[in-house]
Amino acid sequence: MKISTRLIAAVLIGGSLVMSGCATNSSSADVYTASQAMREETVRMGTVESVRGVKISSNNGQSSGLGVLGGGALGAVAGSAIGGGRGSIVTGIVGGLAGAVAGNALENSMATRNGLEITVRLDNGDIRAITQTATGEVFRAGERVRLLSSGGVTRVTH
Repeated sequence: MKISTRLIAAVLIGGSLVMSGCATNSSSADVYTASQAMREETVRMGTVESVRGVKISSNNGQSSGLGVLGGGALGAVAGSAIGGGRGSIVTGIVGGLAGAVAGNALENSMATRNGLEITVRLDNGDIRAITQTATGEVFRAGERVRLLSSGGVTRVTH
């Protein structure tokens, strides 16, 4: 009975850690923070020169370690529930290692999203490249777009 209670606790803790990785700041042109709302933005017009797909990592290339810890703990508890005596120790170790690898991979995949690097030639001739999360909005070379800038944040919209 103790093992099933530990397993449930580990699953809840692991799930909480994984879900905390979902709360990230958005780099989408469609999402404004509360501090960005109702603020004046500079609007510049331009023409799209090129668009390319990129990956945007919200963890700045560094893992928090929560995926490794949560996955390892969950794998160790689940592995130790299999077998008895020395067998449960071995399966606990193997489960912990496998869980750590899986947890790290899950954390990294959740921290990466699809984005666009949009190169725009402004009407004054300057060229700017803006990277933002890919949304439903499609950008094509030759299209007229707006660059909205405020507080060091620039987004491209139609």
